[in-house]
Amino acid sequence: MAGSTTAERGERQQESSGPPPARRLRVRRLRTIIILAVALALLSAGAVWLLYGSQWLRVERVSVSGTLVLTPEQVREAADVPVGAPLISVDTDAIEARLRRKLPRIDSVDVARSWPHGIGLKVTERTPVLLVQKGGKFVEVDDEGVRFATVPVAPKGVPALELTLGRPDTRAASLRRFGEVRLVREAVRVAGDIPVDVARVTRSVKVRSYDDISLELRGGRTVAWGSGENGAAKARTLTALMKAAPDARHFDVSVPTAPASSGS
Repeated sequence: MAGSTTAERGERQQESSGPPPARRLRVRRLRTIIILAVALALLSAGAVWLLYGSQWLRVERVSVSGTLVLTPEQVREAADVPVGAPLISVDTDAIEARLRRKLPRIDSVDVARSWPHGIGLKVTERTPVLLVQKGGKFVEVDDEGVRFATVPVAPKGVPALELTLGRPDTRAASLRRFGEVRLVREAVRVAGDIPVDVARVTRSVKVRSYDDISLELRGGRTVAWGSGENGAAKARTLTALMKAAPDARHFDVSVPTAPASSGS
């Protein structure tokens, strides 16, 4: 019994000489955390070097799509993309702002990274709905009333805008009440509501006042449109009226529920 007790004591003393199980577990966990932290730091440093320091992910080409009047070369020049710079560092918002500032013809542009070496510029140009003649040239006006470009030759199929605001006193009153910008927008609104078949033969949109807008068509025909309100109803009425009186010279849809036509 005494010998057995002595042996048991020796075993217990030997076991107690090493670290307890809980302490060993904490050491293993700490070692694992340190290894993972070092690995993560190395991976992060490698990723940063790959994105910013290496020659693998840098801008080598700039592609342009969506242009109609503008050329891809004009867009690339205005965009001024830093070729050779790390692709990740390219400021796409700054490129978009430059394009919209330098090329007012651009309505919107999507600037996107095309990994691993490209920047893509997808352009949407403004479309003229009216023209304002100025000094022998033509100012293009889009569907928001924005005057975005001056061209030497009038684009085909785009009617002219004529601000003929009646007598001087009437003109002054209209401008004071509505302002030229709003009157132009009303003309744009009317131009957008004209039926397609009529739009093809519309030569000009004349604005005499806010509620006195008319159309001049080819062949000397005219349309009294009134204000820009109820445009869809006026368009439907005009289509029906022109079918019912194909030889008429003058059409009045300013009150779409009481249209009129005259002349032959």
